[in-house]
Amino acid sequence: MFRSTYQAFTKGNPMWNQLQVPSSTLYTWDPNSTYIHEPPYFKNMTMEPPGVHGVKDAYCLLNFGDSITTDHISPAGSIHKDSPAAKFLLDRGVERKDFNSYGSRRGNDEVMARGTFANIRLVNKLLNGEVGPKTIHVPTGEKLYVFDAAMRYKDAGHDTIVLAGAEYGSGSSRDWAAKGPMLLGVKAVIAKSFERIHRSNLVGMGIIPLCFKSGEDADTLGLTGLERYTIDLPNKISDIRPGQDATVTTNNGKSFTCTVRFDTE
Repeated sequence: MFRSTYQAFTKGNPMWNQLQVPSSTLYTWDPNSTYIHEPPYFKNMTMEPPGVHGVKDAYCLLNFGDSITTDHISPAGSIHKDSPAAKFLLDRGVERKDFNSYGSRRGNDEVMARGTFANIRLVNKLLNGEVGPKTIHVPTGEKLYVFDAAMRYKDAGHDTIVLAGAEYGSGSSRDWAAKGPMLLGVKAVIAKSFERIHRSNLVGMGIIPLCFKSGEDADTLGLTGLERYTIDLPNKISDIRPGQDATVTTNNGKSFTCTVRFDTE
């Protein structure tokens, strides 16, 4: 049965045989595809690692409470008609009926970056209790979609961080919950605690996970998320140790100590 099924598989579908296949040894990316896009992780990568860099004068992109799950962070479900991802697809001639889901478009980083923190049930303290996938762009006070605010910070050359409560990144492990924030320009997450695998994924994408000291959090320290944050890390990789302390200072004079959650060498 196997032989009879497969001996003629190249003759069964003329459309398959008509496909144009380039002879290149590397995948030929289609710049017009809204499903598969070359991700930028390896662009400008050098053979030698660039070394350690701390975080200087970063703005707070989002200020969360407890139990922010990977489903809050990672693009999932349908693409909302007014979202940055929807605008991206519409601009490329995709009709609403053909939006499909974030899951089906996970091969396109442009869509997935726009769907990061796009959960309609997101509760961000910068919005004073309003629920939805928006935040405050601190320099202007404008309320924007998270992606649009992140791009505005990025275009201006500003780093961003995320403030959070306990169990940040809980729920199912989602690789895009770390890839997405990295593409948005997030350099660090300061939380009361992390889900184990998500913490590891953040480290893998170059985002520093930091834990408040026991009994402290953004509220007890009087942090509003409107400050700018500088994280003091050693300049040499050999001086960084698993679980060491780091000092975080803000532009309004606050200073506090966090545990750097690089848990292994």
